[in-house]
Amino acid sequence: TIGATLDALPSGKSNTARKINGDLFERLIRLLLQKIGVDCRTGIINVPVIVDGVELFTMSYQHDLLLFKENELKVVGSVKTSSKDRIDKIFMDKFLYSRLTETSTPHIAIFLNDVQRKNTRRENEYGINATFLPGHFKGYTIKLNSLDGVYYCDIRPNMKSDDFLRSYIKTIDCLFCDDLKSFLSK
Repeated sequence: TIGATLDALPSGKSNTARKINGDLFERLIRLLLQKIGVDCRTGIINVPVIVDGVELFTMSYQHDLLLFKENELKVVGSVKTSSKDRIDKIFMDKFLYSRLTETSTPHIAIFLNDVQRKNTRRENEYGINATFLPGHFKGYTIKLNSLDGVYYCDIRPNMKSDDFLRSYIKTIDCLFCDDLKSFLSK
C-alpha cells in the first residue's frame, strides 16, 4: 500500500512525494496507537540535562513518536519508511538522551521496509535493492547501545535468518500485541 505508492513514483523525480508518503506513514502509526488508547504525540520535548542527579538546564529534542502514560514519557520512537541513511541517528538519539537525562527511557524504531527500486538493463523494468545495513545495525547494537524495539511492517529475509538480527528485529504486530503493554507498564 504505502510501499506500492512509493514504487509508483517516478525514479529520480520523487523527493517531495517520498517525504509526503513518509509523513503519512508516520501519521498512520500515530493514529493506530491513538486508536488503541495510547497517549501518542509527536514534537519537541525539553530534555533535562542532569549531572549527578541535578538538572543543569534543558535542551529541545524533536522526535517522531512520544508515548505517554498519565503524562509521564514512557517511550521515545522513530518512524521511518526505511532505515537507509537514518539508522545511525536513531541509535545516537537513544545514546544521547540516556546520557543527558541519566535515564533508561525505552527507544524504539518503526520502519515500513528496507528496499528501494533499482534500474535494470531493460527500460521500464525495475528490480529491488535491500537498503538495510546489517553490519551497522550489529555494530551499533553491540558497541553503542541496543534499541528497546525495532519493528518492520515488511521484514527482510535476512532479519529472520540471521540469529543476531532475529533477536533484535520484530514485525510490527509484535509492538501492538506484545511489547507496547510492557513499555507502558514500566
